Amino acid sequence: MTNLRRLDITLPLVAVVLDQVTKLLIRQRLAISESMTVIPGVLDFTHVRNSGVAYGFLNGVDFPYKSLLIAGVATVALVSIALYAKGIAGEQLLARAGLALIIGGAAGNLIDRLTTGSVVDFIDAYWRGWHFWAFNVADSAITIGVALMLLDIVGVRTHVSKTV
Repeated sequence: MTNLRRLDITLPLVAVVLDQVTKLLIRQRLAISESMTVIPGVLDFTHVRNSGVAYGFLNGVDFPYKSLLIAGVATVALVSIALYAKGIAGEQLLARAGLALIIGGAAGNLIDRLTTGSVVDFIDAYWRGWHFWAFNVADSAITIGVALMLLDIVGVRTHVSKTV
């Protein structure tokens, strides 16, 4: 197996495993809406469920087959990203790593949607009265993946430049 193929398989698997293990620990140790301070004034672990999409959009809205519809859209997006990733050139390491993390994060959240109808979010970052949306390891993998993709787009490269 080539190093690129290993990257394409390992990064998503690591993201999914870390995501699912952390969510399991949160489900076992904190009741829904219960918090545990990690860094006072900055970071708590708070067990919340998101039945909506990114940033809790549609979380409070209920309609027939909502979880099935959201899981279906997420599945189509995941398959589309995976198909797109197949066409990325081997020397585009940032793009390949970014897409691998996006796939792993999307798969981690999709597992939640398919098994429970909602996603476990628990990382509650805040400063004074300002709270960021609660998120999880899968969301972090997606965010880092998008950042890597943007770096690739703006021209930051991880391969050796050709000399003239």
